[in-house]
Amino acid sequence: MSAATDVDVIVVGSGGCGLAAGLAVADTGASVVVLEKMDTARGNTYVSTGSIPGAGTTYQRAAGIEDDPARMEADLLRQSGPHEAEDLTALLSRTSASLVEWLVEDHAIGLQVITEYKHVGHSVPRLHAPADKRGASLMKDLLAAADRAGVDVLVNNPVTELLVEDGAVVGVHVDGPRCGSYDLRAGAVILAANGFGNSSSLRARFLPDVGDAPYLGAEGSTGEAMTWAMDLGAATANMEAFQGYAAVADPHGSITSWTTVEQGAVLVDPDGRRMGDESVGYSGFAAVVSASTTTSWVVMDAAIRERVAAKEPEFAELVEMSGVREAETAEGLAEAIGCDAATLRATLDAAGAAARGESDDELGRTDWGYGALATPLCAVRSQPALFHTQGGVRVDADGRVLRADGSVVEGLYAGGGVAAGISGRSGGAGYSSGNGLLTALGLGRLAGDHAGRRAASSRA
Repeated sequence: MSAATDVDVIVVGSGGCGLAAGLAVADTGASVVVLEKMDTARGNTYVSTGSIPGAGTTYQRAAGIEDDPARMEADLLRQSGPHEAEDLTALLSRTSASLVEWLVEDHAIGLQVITEYKHVGHSVPRLHAPADKRGASLMKDLLAAADRAGVDVLVNNPVTELLVEDGAVVGVHVDGPRCGSYDLRAGAVILAANGFGNSSSLRARFLPDVGDAPYLGAEGSTGEAMTWAMDLGAATANMEAFQGYAAVADPHGSITSWTTVEQGAVLVDPDGRRMGDESVGYSGFAAVVSASTTTSWVVMDAAIRERVAAKEPEFAELVEMSGVREAETAEGLAEAIGCDAATLRATLDAAGAAARGESDDELGRTDWGYGALATPLCAVRSQPALFHTQGGVRVDADGRVLRADGSVVEGLYAGGGVAAGISGRSGGAGYSSGNGLLTALGLGRLAGDHAGRRAASSRA
């Protein structure tokens, strides 16, 4: 660290990306500080399921799961379609196993491979998550790891601008009611401050199709870090992409686990009619629901309810809060939903016939999980929502921010929601489960490692 700097690396944002970056910097022996504008370290990682895809991990092999980076890359591109950051898809697939193993083995992050389902976009089970499948548990472990590694995480320290000299980023300006106003200089700045889901102006600019959808992601996702990079000439990619969720329990606010759909549940509108092929995934189907209605119902059977509740505490809590209604017949469920009994009966009869292979589904669904729904039947009132954006600035294989001509913005790195994601450019349809955390923690680790090693080499 030169005499002109206060710390080797500054990380802006203390979600999963920021904490992974801080840990990676600390691993190199460089000094690092993580600055957070909110009063707690959370970000969108906190409100996620904590699921990180990894291809070819030791934990998959122990469970008898055959997987490799090439398969993961092909899966992700099949879901996303062609896009503007396919090199990043390849990079994150290639480094995904080492990311998961680094978190678990080097920093005692509690992750285990999920074997009971593959989830959206994956051809084999490769998601690794906390036992309770809660992002809050992942954040708790990351914060504990940061404390053990000596990474300072300063909340209530909002960065308001980057310090730039001769085109290079040399630090940040911080200004807040609790921390006061000060400059902090560093050899590198890593932007890990999430996306722009909570910015109405940026959503109107880049995501006009979901401008009115409820936003249920992290409050601090207001996009200023992305605009700082853009002001320095950073190129952007996949700006139309986002992660939506088709079934947020209403009014409870928790997600209605998509595992219910993967096991055979269907979504119906207030009239009791299905709206499309639910198997496209929770993000892609959010746009389908939004185009049809603001309120929907996830219809499952009691067996699905019990299986999912036994494995997923958040869904179990929804059941305990009476968020899952039950009826012995389709007619009884129609009364609970408030729709015409004959309409709902016809909907479920048609879905059941398709699930049993007696006829083709008129909406194109072919994957019915455990098969046709049985009685008793259950339903959850739900609504679609936007969780986080997936577009952002272009970065290289080390997380360094790139201009349109391919040159590097010296001293500036990005990850998480600030950087371009790998979910394509087709709205929410290209999102595979775990894409957000893969980009967040994967790029955080790569950026932190490169920035830390560069700082260490400058002292040699």
